[in-house]
Amino acid sequence: MDFAEIIHKISIWALPVLIAVVLHEVAHGWVAEKLGDNTARWMGRLTLNPIKHIDPVGTILIPVALVVIGSPFIFGYAKPVPVDFRKLNNPKRDMIWVALAGPATNLLLAIASALLLALVVHAPESMMWGAQPLAMMCQASIIINMVLCIFNLLPLPPLDGGRIAVGLLPGPLAYQLSRLEPVGMLIIIALLLLGFFQAVIGPMVAGSAGFLIDMALPS
Repeated sequence: MDFAEIIHKISIWALPVLIAVVLHEVAHGWVAEKLGDNTARWMGRLTLNPIKHIDPVGTILIPVALVVIGSPFIFGYAKPVPVDFRKLNNPKRDMIWVALAGPATNLLLAIASALLLALVVHAPESMMWGAQPLAMMCQASIIINMVLCIFNLLPLPPLDGGRIAVGLLPGPLAYQLSRLEPVGMLIIIALLLLGFFQAVIGPMVAGSAGFLIDMALPS
């Protein structure tokens, strides 16, 4: 991939990645506030200002590196929105809703991107000059949002799926699973190096994103 191709791909993926990771985190904080914890608002994180959410590694370095190596899909993350689960009205139950808010938001963004893609591909010919890059951004948005939705639902702390599992499991099992959180990222990295995500998450993302894109594009 030459320099021009890299710049072109970054221009297509940058905005969808930023929107996906920022709204994912804001959703966590917004639901937490509705359920009794205003920590995110107190720390200035209930905002759509991307500067408040950007993580230099997760929001910039990793996505750009994936673009440069020609990865078929892009992944990224923002700084986690702080949530004090002790302040929630019902900590064990409400933890599930707070954790679910991020992946649910990404799913809704993927569906909204598919609907926009369907509108864009039927744009008048006079608008085709702007429709093509917008259509590519819609497809990128579908892919990145399905990546974030599916990946974050893995039942492993500190991912959202891990917190959902802790909230659903009975006490002893929930406690044992929660103890994995300090080493959770090491487990995730190990699974990545072993090809687990490519073998398991890859087909799920390709299937779900491909379905939405195929539904939006004319047959």
